[in-house]
Amino acid sequence: MASQLDIPLRGTSLNIVRRCSSHLSAVLESKFGCKATVHGVDFERDPRGPPWRSGTVPEKRFTTTLHGGVELSVWKADLADFEADAVVNAANKRLQHDSGLAKALSIAGGPQIQRESADYIAKRGPLETGDALVLGAGLLRCKKIIHAVGPRLYGNYSKYDFPEAERLLRKVIASILDKVKENRLQSVAIPAISSGLFNFPLPQCADAIVSSVRQYYESASYPGHLPKEILLVNHDERSVAEMERACRQMSASGKSSGGAETSAPPVQPGKVRLTVKKGSIEEQKTDVIVNTTSMDGPQKSGQISKAIFEKGGTEMQQEFYRAHAQRNIKITKGHRLHCKEVFHTVCVERGNDAACQILFDAVLNCLKLAALRKHKSISFPAIGTGNLGFGEDESAQIMSQAVADFTRSYRDEMDVYFVIFQKDASAFKAFDERMSSVRPSASDPGFTQDDDETEHRGGGVGAPTPQISLTGPSNEATHEAERWLSGLLFGSGGAVRICNNFVQHFGERENLQLSHLLQIGVSIEEFFERGRAGLIVSGASVEDVGCACLQVEAMLCSIQGECVAEEERATLTPKNPSFQRKPVDHTSQKFSVTSSDLKKHGLQILKVDEVENSTLERLFALKRKQLGCTDPARIMLQRIPAHFCEMVSRIGFRAEYAPPDEPAFGEGIYFAGKMKKALDVWKVREKEEEYLYFVEAEVLTGRSTPGEPGLILPPAVGENPLVTYDSVSGPDVSVIFSSYQALPRYVITCKTL
Repeated sequence: MASQLDIPLRGTSLNIVRRCSSHLSAVLESKFGCKATVHGVDFERDPRGPPWRSGTVPEKRFTTTLHGGVELSVWKADLADFEADAVVNAANKRLQHDSGLAKALSIAGGPQIQRESADYIAKRGPLETGDALVLGAGLLRCKKIIHAVGPRLYGNYSKYDFPEAERLLRKVIASILDKVKENRLQSVAIPAISSGLFNFPLPQCADAIVSSVRQYYESASYPGHLPKEILLVNHDERSVAEMERACRQMSASGKSSGGAETSAPPVQPGKVRLTVKKGSIEEQKTDVIVNTTSMDGPQKSGQISKAIFEKGGTEMQQEFYRAHAQRNIKITKGHRLHCKEVFHTVCVERGNDAACQILFDAVLNCLKLAALRKHKSISFPAIGTGNLGFGEDESAQIMSQAVADFTRSYRDEMDVYFVIFQKDASAFKAFDERMSSVRPSASDPGFTQDDDETEHRGGGVGAPTPQISLTGPSNEATHEAERWLSGLLFGSGGAVRICNNFVQHFGERENLQLSHLLQIGVSIEEFFERGRAGLIVSGASVEDVGCACLQVEAMLCSIQGECVAEEERATLTPKNPSFQRKPVDHTSQKFSVTSSDLKKHGLQILKVDEVENSTLERLFALKRKQLGCTDPARIMLQRIPAHFCEMVSRIGFRAEYAPPDEPAFGEGIYFAGKMKKALDVWKVREKEEEYLYFVEAEVLTGRSTPGEPGLILPPAVGENPLVTYDSVSGPDVSVIFSSYQALPRYVITCKTL
């Protein structure tokens, strides 16, 4: 069951979040499966940041939708710190990243960027102008870098040189988009290629890039992959302005063919962007699509509603009938639509005395509900202009005023779209003309939230209190995340000890990153004590220590993710591995037996999840055959930290997860036969741990012998060193040295009584 917690921010904790929100979000998602949403924090006031980061807060300037629903947007942001599936590097033919944007990306991404580029050139030779190449992204926030070679114009170029350079610029944009399609990327960030060191005139560069992107998707007749968004990203104001100009001219011209949508320039009151666009409401790719319908269902709805229900499919229709109305709104999933949710609201015909107020309330309530549910984009049709009998200008005025009222207190970003049917030019004009009314005064009071909104958002009027909202899959997950985060933000005292044996996997990339951290005035000491490894981060500034710790935790999460990917490649796991954790019913015998055993040791069982993983089962069976085990596997326990529960369910056991307090029998993977022994091997430190996690596993111990400290492999059975025991043991303890000898069956969550 989903759970939410709010953590207020103040002083040092506020500055840590302001400086390191991206790392914080990534770590919370990886460690605890929790999504972090930051409210009431002005990121533009970041007084300083790590020296390898520009500190620029990404700012979206414009957005429009192209053929096939591909969104084209203009951003002012730093590509070296931008989040997208891929960023484009304006490269030279030999991929020598020693100047301009290429140098900035190479520094931020670490030595892997230049190393991979040099390896490619050594094997394949230099690229040609117009080529694009996909390589790894190193430490950047994207998944891939697309190195693209644009045309170069020299200072004395003639009028005959320019057409060929423009052709090559268009070619390189097409090459980039080909790579997006081949690699099935959802988003790509493209700079003003060739406009810097390569001397291509910036206005013509912007026109060529924008028109090339548009033409690429207008001419695409294939049914293959389409990305969600193409982002035109530049750091300098002049490039951003030219890209925005080119996009607005393209949109205003209406030259997009094949049913591509056109948009009026958006109005941006506060952080809410309102855009009027042409298109079909059922084809929108926003978080929410609003549908106006009858509560009796699609049979009594208008044409727009019928189109939404038809596109959404029978599953959405069935969910609609089951859903309960909130403020006259029923919520369903998007199903076959391109949205996350559909808000089905009810309005009445214009002849009703309350019709205008009902329309106003419907729009405002949909916006409030979208904000409450953390959505960032919402699409409305031109409500009332069909069978309900509203005039186009009247509907535009009411809906625009509702948006204006909403923006008076909503402080986060949201994209709001009024989507007008393609052929309805008069409605588009009416809504476009009303856009200017959406400009709330800075002194306007905020809307009053109802009790349920106040509970979730913190209540109050005006600017929201700075806080982090944690949303997780369970109460245990959010409380674990809160405990960890509170210790980092409020309890570090200038020094933090990070215990995680994956520190031993740090390589050149991570050590370079640690050296960057030393530049902000912290010291980092590595330790290895009795089988446990980690880092101690200390410094005079609690704020700097907190930021450095978040960076280290992000590095560890990245290492762990790479470990999972490498293991799945090594075991030929399918691209979509089949594993799941299924909750065990509280009334089952398994639950009751486990609960009874835990109570004897002062523990209360909260839940039991059964692990199903066909790949691990196959490897376990192969290992049993290899060892020649004929006896049943032993049922044993291992206690692990919360953030390794997902990893053990996915790729099995690793010694790094759960080193014992006393590694008295070797350096392998420890299991205990009984709960009492497990609590002895992995001691509970009261007040430090609210929840405890145990994995029940089948363990192949095979031929075993007593263990001893320092063993990294089982000892030899006799004189032949190649014939070894299968495991080592101690009192009610077994230690294995191959992860395939244990199969996770249940993950048990409990807490101390």
